[in-house]
Amino acid sequence: MFGSLTNFESLFDELRRMEQDMDELFGRWAAPAGIRSVSRGTFPPTNVGATENTVDVYLFAPGLDPKGIDISVQQNLLLVSGERRLTINDKATYYRQERFGGEFRRVITLPEDVDANRVEAKYRDGILQISLQRTEAARPRQIQVQ
Repeated sequence: MFGSLTNFESLFDELRRMEQDMDELFGRWAAPAGIRSVSRGTFPPTNVGATENTVDVYLFAPGLDPKGIDISVQQNLLLVSGERRLTINDKATYYRQERFGGEFRRVITLPEDVDANRVEAKYRDGILQISLQRTEAARPRQIQVQ
């Protein structure tokens, strides 16, 4: 009864192998596999979290020049763009290239209560941290009963 399910697994394995073969044939990077992998087009990987006072965005992007990173906030969108330059040896034969190189752009939707005038950005150890303050009206406050 369950014998046909194993055929699906081998079919997907074969499709994955064919995709990697096509990527190598046409010079594209093979797509990473696994739950912790980042697919193509999502550089840099990003975490977004929030506290009562801030929304914090972390972009994991080693090898960037901080002067070449452009950050802007438009309405409730955070736009981050830049370029990672890679040193490539023309005389070497590469069998696999997984490190992203080139221009990137990420657009991150923010909560509506972010104050676009109160934003800080720091780049350290390959991590770009952007902290956006929430508006005063959005912060919880204690009201005393008289």
